[in-house]
Amino acid sequence: MSELLKPEDLSPEALRERQWAMLQELLQELPKNPFWTKRFAEQGASIEDIRSWDDFHRLKPLTKQELVDDQNANPPYGTNLTYPRGTYTRLHQTSGTTGRPLRFVDTPQSWAWIKRCWAQIFRIAGLRPEDRLCFPFSFGPFIGFWAGFEGALQFNNLCIAAGGMSSEVRLQVIQEHEVTFICCTPTYALRLIEVAKAEGIDLPNSQVRAVLVAGEPGGSIPAIRERIEAGFGARVFDHWGMTDIGCLGIESVEDPRSLLILESECIAEIVDPTTFEPVQPGERGELLITNVGRWGCPVIRYRTGDIVQAGTTPNKCGRHLLRLEGGILGRADDMITIRGNNVFPSSVEAVLREFGEVAEYRITVTEKQAMHHMVIEIEPLAELCGSSMVLTDTPQIQDLLKRLNRTVRDRLNFHAELVPVSPNSLPRFEMKGRRFRRG
Repeated sequence: MSELLKPEDLSPEALRERQWAMLQELLQELPKNPFWTKRFAEQGASIEDIRSWDDFHRLKPLTKQELVDDQNANPPYGTNLTYPRGTYTRLHQTSGTTGRPLRFVDTPQSWAWIKRCWAQIFRIAGLRPEDRLCFPFSFGPFIGFWAGFEGALQFNNLCIAAGGMSSEVRLQVIQEHEVTFICCTPTYALRLIEVAKAEGIDLPNSQVRAVLVAGEPGGSIPAIRERIEAGFGARVFDHWGMTDIGCLGIESVEDPRSLLILESECIAEIVDPTTFEPVQPGERGELLITNVGRWGCPVIRYRTGDIVQAGTTPNKCGRHLLRLEGGILGRADDMITIRGNNVFPSSVEAVLREFGEVAEYRITVTEKQAMHHMVIEIEPLAELCGSSMVLTDTPQIQDLLKRLNRTVRDRLNFHAELVPVSPNSLPRFEMKGRRFRRG
């Protein structure tokens, strides 16, 4: 490997060599890990058996539920600990959007690996020495922007932690400190735009040039992306990661609306979610991840639940990392079937966000006559409602519902029940939006 090359800039051959070397280092540590020694034994294998890529690909994929069960049986952190508990210095947990929150602890060495990932993420996203970053959310057990915050500090940029503030105050901070680079969820980016409009703040003409969004698939949904870019007058960069695996995906400057996966720090596979066989290039499948640098609490062939497809043309940035066309396309565990159509909540959101008159929404899926039925609550902009107490009496609302109904039917091939609700009646979110529920 050339010392002049950054890990994310390696050739395909060098990337593969780096992955194998890091995997071997991880495997040497695993005999200390009770969870993995037991799991290998249950598969009739041993850690020493992994001598080739074929051996590796024969390992059974790991599910989140297995980690949940292990933590339930062995609280508070489970047995996926390679080192003594006293060596762990960081604690984070999942959001719990798909079940019970999972706790993950990191040693200083594993946390250094996470910061190394973020260094590559910021380089790919084109962070500049003069950029001033703001992280407008309350710092809690969510890993994403803790890691991003400390990752940016490695470059000696000004980093502002804007926790414990109202949206109005955060917007003041962004203006007063001439922030150029914001990191938040897509949901909260939209919320800041909404508050800025209400406060008469000219956000598109601020110093903000980039908004890095994570935690939800919104950055890869064209309508949401366009709304954020217009509202900030800035470029959106989509980022992907999970508390379970680390921070491993970013959109490059040269290739909007796709994600590069840091194969310099992980082994990524796209497989059929039923057979776990590799899909053909360009076909959709589930993303499996092995985070070869997080030795303290590793996952091997982990089922992320994210549906993706690999790009089939060279990356415009010249790098050889796996590129996910369109980013994260949906989640396997969120998919529902309505009238024979496979539907992801992100597909519905992509349609709804094309309508600027929609301030917020909420989706509820129920059973009706033994079939899935989707109800979408629509919160229109206040100016569309006038003084009417019955929203459906308003001509503007009737027109909006008619156009929404037609677009959902034409794009997604099913009929949804649209219910208008009063302005400001649906919840707003600082972190991940929870707009999808099963009744």
